[in-house]
Amino acid sequence: MITLLAFLVTLAILIVVHEWGHYRMAKACGVKVLRFSVGFGKVLWRRQRSPDSTEFVVSALPFGGYVRMLDEREGPVAPGEVQRAFNRQPLRSRALIVAAGPAANLILAIVLYAAAGWVGTDEPKALLGAPQRGSMAEQAGLRAGDWIQSVRQDGDDTQAVRSFNDLRWVLIDAMVDRRDLTLEVTDARGSHARWVELPLSRLGSEDVDAELLQKVGIGAPYSEPVMGEIVPTGPAAQAGLRPGDRVLKVDGEVIEEGARLRERIRAALRDGRPQPMLWQIERDGQRLELQVTPKIDSVEGRSVARIEAYVGRPPEMVKVSYGVLDGLAYGWQRTWEVSALSLKMMGKMLIGEASLKNLSGPLTIADYAGQSARLGLAYYLGFLALVSVSLGVLNLLPLPVLDGGHLMYYLFEGVTGRPISDAWLDRLQRAGVAIMLLMTSLALYNDVARLLGLH
Repeated sequence: MITLLAFLVTLAILIVVHEWGHYRMAKACGVKVLRFSVGFGKVLWRRQRSPDSTEFVVSALPFGGYVRMLDEREGPVAPGEVQRAFNRQPLRSRALIVAAGPAANLILAIVLYAAAGWVGTDEPKALLGAPQRGSMAEQAGLRAGDWIQSVRQDGDDTQAVRSFNDLRWVLIDAMVDRRDLTLEVTDARGSHARWVELPLSRLGSEDVDAELLQKVGIGAPYSEPVMGEIVPTGPAAQAGLRPGDRVLKVDGEVIEEGARLRERIRAALRDGRPQPMLWQIERDGQRLELQVTPKIDSVEGRSVARIEAYVGRPPEMVKVSYGVLDGLAYGWQRTWEVSALSLKMMGKMLIGEASLKNLSGPLTIADYAGQSARLGLAYYLGFLALVSVSLGVLNLLPLPVLDGGHLMYYLFEGVTGRPISDAWLDRLQRAGVAIMLLMTSLALYNDVARLLGLH
């Protein structure tokens, strides 16, 4: 229920803001607005102060909205109102009205990111979990428990890293651009600083997909190998494990952090049967050895070894917040960065340098909306900002059915001095609809594939 409610609130806010941008600019340019609709289809609610004013409606299908303006191309216009028709406005005014929708989404994103920064979020500290074996991160010398203090890309200034989320964002941006990244690394206490270079420029085009961080070898933040809650009748309890036990070794291998311990548990299988493991633990200053034999569960048709316990202590958290002016600066910077990254990823998908699996649709948005709403206000504001940026950038793409397509028409008109012919306009609109249907279908397929564990 929370997921559905958060999704509907997300759609309502973003649609209203987008259409409000068109509406306010149209009014400012002297264009008569006939209807402001949130949603399509059957009208559920209507309000109009007078027969000559704008009609505000809420319709049954919430996946979009529109602002209908007076326009001679869509019906007869009274002689006394011809000057208020959209098609009679100068080119500059028409372009401003069309661009105002995406611009409103981008401005909203700045405010939302700033508000999330003002509220503040508890984020994982930038302590690294154990890099995957053989990965770029391991080969570069990164180890479990390393604390990333700052980063530097080719030719750029050093940028402080405030949390693991900051690190993740910088890594993704550098990987998409295939720019080498230099990390300032210390131990968990902030001592023994050193510089480590990640040669991200070596990544191939096939590596640019949703699993970027895993391919580099940096996954989850550091988690101490300490046992948490244990199911009373599960394998962990039967082996004698207790909450607070620190795991030192498994079958002679030193366990540095929780993720590595979880890997060892999952790997304790042979021919579909669980294999006993010899654990060395520390409890109340004493070292003990216990034999732990997991049980086998079936997950999506695969056999998975489990010990029915919370393995690994939750990551250390830090409070990330901003003052009023710093929050606005952060909102502007993050909106710019997300917009640029979105465009770069779209361009790479178009030329085949990034996987089409990166396209997401309404199911993924709904899922993330629910998750962020459960985490708290700041997380939900950040999610709203991200989707608002995506909506603004998407609508600026030069596709005929989007705002960016209309801006392309006006660019053609400004260069040639004449509008696109009706015949060509009809062909372009049809092509635009086909492209949008294809993109929507692919995004929905990716959503379903993620839910089924196929991606």
